[in-house]
Amino acid sequence: MALRKLKAALLAGATVTSLVAIGISASSVAASGASSVNWSKVTQLTATGPHSMTALVAAAKKEGKLNVVALPNNWANYGNILKGFTAKYHIKINSENPEGSSAEEIQAITSDKGRSSDPDVIDVGTSYAVTAKTSGLLAPYKVQTWSEIPAGLKQAGGYWFDDYGGYVAIGCNTKTVTTCPTSFKAMLTETGAAGYKIGLNNSPLTSNSALAAVEAASVANGGSLSNVAPGVTFFAKLNTNGAFVNTIADATTATSGTTNIIIWWDYLQANGGINVPGWKVVVPTDALLGEYYSQGVNASAPDPAAARLWEEYLYSVTGQNLWLAGGARPAELAYMQAHGTANKSLVAKLPKLPKGETPLFPTTAQITAAATAVNTSWATQMGG
Repeated sequence: MALRKLKAALLAGATVTSLVAIGISASSVAASGASSVNWSKVTQLTATGPHSMTALVAAAKKEGKLNVVALPNNWANYGNILKGFTAKYHIKINSENPEGSSAEEIQAITSDKGRSSDPDVIDVGTSYAVTAKTSGLLAPYKVQTWSEIPAGLKQAGGYWFDDYGGYVAIGCNTKTVTTCPTSFKAMLTETGAAGYKIGLNNSPLTSNSALAAVEAASVANGGSLSNVAPGVTFFAKLNTNGAFVNTIADATTATSGTTNIIIWWDYLQANGGINVPGWKVVVPTDALLGEYYSQGVNASAPDPAAARLWEEYLYSVTGQNLWLAGGARPAELAYMQAHGTANKSLVAKLPKLPKGETPLFPTTAQITAAATAVNTSWATQMGG
């Protein structure tokens, strides 16, 4: 846009001096306009003026900080994404509770409301974003690339929008497990299953990723996205067999041997999330279930301009490719591939999917219903 304006000015006969003056004037107006804008009420940027990208950057730099929560450095390449944002805009990021769950993110924006430490943005499972929107916790905002996000991956009013996703996968330590399962059913029937020590990355009562594992297990055991009861029963059987380890399974438990099999997102296990020699990750042959996480802007964000600038960064070509570098599938991937802006080498490295299987993506209604069903039956069937 700026380049086109520069060319137009040159064609019109503008001098270099006048161009510099025009640039200084426009910048000054944008910056001064930014200071008088209530950014907590801005729902979309304009090409020029007090609600432009230039004004947003100026306002965000004036705020000087961004509060985020539950963003581990090894989760979908967030470590480099955080560094990239700070390097580009020189805005300090306060990252709290990086290992937190989606439920804890929602709790944080309610318990810290009114404080300067209140999270400005959230990155949660879609069901939690829906709940947050219903509870009036989110502000509507549409990034400049809004049209590039598929309709099914965003709330029409801009209250939440999906960012990156992947598929439920089975990770296994091939150095300690004789036969690694490649399906959910194999975890119950495979020879050597008695030696399995299977863990989830968190509790399905509070974590969207763990809930997705229950949904996938249900699909693999005669249930469906609308009936997760078989999934709960599946984990109850593993628990009865002594194969389920009731812990937060991660790289630490994999390294120590507390767990030798972890059910978690493919991109989080295959790209440094479980940095264990011999760790093999497969997408189960009996349940190809994928989900996306969702972004949202806190309606009470203490740094509303920085919050919106953060979203603009994430949904830029740079931000989307950074998620791709983490092995995740960014929301705008289809558009980027069609327009040649997706990094082809990174696309080629994405975890392979079972041939002939049709991916299943639960709707927000199905995720919400699944969460309700699991919340009422998990503790009872798992024995507390």
